[in-house]
Amino acid sequence: MPISIQLSPGLLTPQGEREVFAKVADALLDVHGLRGNAFLAPVVIGHVDIYPEGASYAGGRAQSLAVVEVKIPSITFPEQSVKAAFVKAVTDIIDTLKLTSHPRERTFVNVTYTVDGTWGIGGEAYTNDALGAAIAAAA
Repeated sequence: MPISIQLSPGLLTPQGEREVFAKVADALLDVHGLRGNAFLAPVVIGHVDIYPEGASYAGGRAQSLAVVEVKIPSITFPEQSVKAAFVKAVTDIIDTLKLTSHPRERTFVNVTYTVDGTWGIGGEAYTNDALGAAIAAAA
């Protein structure tokens, strides 16, 4: 489950830059009740990118910006309450780790769903059913 965290420079504390990915990954697993799942936890992967000064824009102006994007199978986030819990958790994580006066309104969380059968892990193209079975077997 790739997570891409894109941040303006200096938005988070140095410690926050080191911790943000693990905290967001845990939030993704937690809202689904899957923290520690032996199949799923190791495939929550991604990057933290810190963009150069002046390269983050909101409202057409260079200013602090946090964008967290997650690519997931379409069986994920089955209810709006789970989606809302994840968005709030991620926004709270950024707020907790921030160094600057970055406002919550410039933290964006986006989810993109993959096509069923195209979730590739280790050369195997998993369907939603196969992913569900692998996750259940590892519980």
